Amino acid sequence: MAENTSGAGSHLIGLIRSTIPPIHPGGRPIILGAAAATLGVRLALRAVGLTRASATATRVGTVATLASAAFFRAPRRVPPMDQGLIVAPADGLISLIQDAAPPPELGVDPTLRPRVSIFLSIFDVHVQRIPVDGLITRVAYQPGTFLSADLDKASEDNERNSVIIEATVGGQVVVTQIAGLIARRIVCDAVPGEPVLAGSTFGLIRFGSRVDTYLPPGTEVAVRRGQRAIGGETVLARFDRGGS
Repeated sequence: MAENTSGAGSHLIGLIRSTIPPIHPGGRPIILGAAAATLGVRLALRAVGLTRASATATRVGTVATLASAAFFRAPRRVPPMDQGLIVAPADGLISLIQDAAPPPELGVDPTLRPRVSIFLSIFDVHVQRIPVDGLITRVAYQPGTFLSADLDKASEDNERNSVIIEATVGGQVVVTQIAGLIARRIVCDAVPGEPVLAGSTFGLIRFGSRVDTYLPPGTEVAVRRGQRAIGGETVLARFDRGGS
């Protein structure tokens, strides 16, 4: 009987873990800070006899803590197996599809290539994911402004961080994290020389942002403007088979 109870408990814990997404490490200090602040205000107000104010502060703080936990969630994703595919590096709305040169700070060929932009609202998952299997060859940070991330010129003017990935098959893919009007912090864990797999996480942008993906010339874009993307799963594009 004890073994059956233990097995049922383990199964329940497994179900909970598979349902509730984990939290990205970059968000844990903020969540813990919100929780600690809530507790501190609650105790301080109670100590001076402000019981009703304490209850109100506790409710507000709890909502803020839960909202922070939801914002920094990092759900597990299962990418398609075909190496000829490029998956979306982020959740959000496909806001722009156009030809553009990669960020100049990368020092790569400035020839225009397809660029797919994904806009992330505060309600989207803000973890970024690797779009292809391959090798990270360069990471470059560029300071800038904080225009609304859905504007076209945000790609050139806003603070950004770019990662070059040499795909196992197909060519060079560039992913650029762009800070937005509210976002003021880009986190990138990518390291040059590191092999990566499609769908694995490499960073996040805090509070509203944009992610641009620069594709090799000749790549077939598989999404439309206005479509919603799921990071690590939605097929963003297909490599040109003839050039791979």
